[in-house]
Amino acid sequence: MDVELHIQAGALIAHRLLDVADTIDLSRAETLWLSHAGRVSRRTRLSTAAANELAFDVPPALLALPPLSIDVDGTVLRAEMTARVHDFGAIAIALRVDASDLSWEAFAARCNALDRATGPASGTEIWHDALRHVLEVIAPALQHPASKHLEEDYLFAVVHRFGQPMSGAQVRAHADLAALLSGETIPLSPQESAELTAQSFSYFVDDLVVLTWDRAFIFEPRRDSDVIDILEVANAQLLEMRYYDELLDDELSTMYNLVAGARGGLSLVASRRAARLARRLYGLVAEVTALTEKVENSLQVTEDVYLARIYGAALEQFRVHRLSAAVDRKLAIIRDTYGALYEEASSRRAELLELAIVLLIVFEIVLALVER
Repeated sequence: MDVELHIQAGALIAHRLLDVADTIDLSRAETLWLSHAGRVSRRTRLSTAAANELAFDVPPALLALPPLSIDVDGTVLRAEMTARVHDFGAIAIALRVDASDLSWEAFAARCNALDRATGPASGTEIWHDALRHVLEVIAPALQHPASKHLEEDYLFAVVHRFGQPMSGAQVRAHADLAALLSGETIPLSPQESAELTAQSFSYFVDDLVVLTWDRAFIFEPRRDSDVIDILEVANAQLLEMRYYDELLDDELSTMYNLVAGARGGLSLVASRRAARLARRLYGLVAEVTALTEKVENSLQVTEDVYLARIYGAALEQFRVHRLSAAVDRKLAIIRDTYGALYEEASSRRAELLELAIVLLIVFEIVLALVER
């Protein structure tokens, strides 16, 4: 078999995910997009998985953005752009360029060039210009818009057809996937190559998915893979968990000072301060718990074992579970503090009530003595 790989049909897709709000009213966003931008949006449906096997809890809205031309290492390429709006407050902007009729080496070189042109180190304004374009239209649909936007990026290298029939195993054997997924031009050690390509999946004999932290290779000749949508959701969950982790860090750093202030001073004033702070913390816990549950349940996986494996591997690769556990721990600290403050406020009120009763008894005794 000739091992000189040639990509007849392929594409490179750069994703930038941004946190923009606590939640987004998708129905209102679609109405605003239609009336202002004049373009019809559509809800994303998974193409290969049945609804009872794997489905979005709330299907995100896909908005078509104007295409643009982008300079990729001196080659001007036409790029298609879309924005997918998730109800839990994230927007995923995708930039897709053609990567057909290329040798494997040229395919990998174009992948690296696209990363240099659009990645975090590029300083490009493409993503923020696209985000501004979307937010100018759908801003009224955002609930509690974010003052700053956290970001995550991801790069997909997709092959639909090689110059000759290939199986997934043959692609693994003859393509330098480690170099493609690492972005390195110097050959990697066997140990590092094996580590980079460890998260590898195939359903049919002629498909292949390989995941890393910031890139994925997808070989799918049927062009009907839901893998990109699955990985987007996993990345969006990482983004949102990062947001709530940072939010709770800020809350914890100020909470101890507030607790100290609530406990000082006169008993009545301190009781009221403790009660107010307890109510504030209770509201924060309830709000963050509800929003994190919405994020964690954004994708319902039941019977599609293959996509469930990829989804689970992505969550593990992106350390989403670790971040989620950190958020839960911080919420538990705030819950415990709320409980302690509530108990303290109740105890202070009981003490004040007892003191008032004692004072009334003393007053009645004094009054009785004076009347004599």
